[in-house]
Amino acid sequence: QVQLVESGGGLVQPGGSLRLSCAASRSIFSIPVMGWYRQAPGKQRELVATVISGGSTNYADSVKGRFTISRDNAKNTVSLQMNSLKPEDSAVYYCNAVQPFPNPWGQGTQVTVSS
Repeated sequence: QVQLVESGGGLVQPGGSLRLSCAASRSIFSIPVMGWYRQAPGKQRELVATVISGGSTNYADSVKGRFTISRDNAKNTVSLQMNSLKPEDSAVYYCNAVQPFPNPWGQGTQVTVSS
């Protein structure tokens, strides 16, 4: 199974931006749908954005208009551009396959939005 390593998280003030990156250990070309998930303390992991192999995207209502997901199948990477960040965006962010089903979860990258 593909291994995924997330990076790019950090501490940012409300209204700021971060770009998260996900590097895969092997080709993701054959994975139909990749996504970014997040998990805040005490909450379940939620899917915030998806991108299919052809580039079409979908977003959770909570991040729509602020986040942009993209994938580069040639580089085996998935990115999440996060703008206009809010404190409620604070969470550990994970990338993983959505379809057909997720691989084992990596360590994620911590995003903290605070003044």
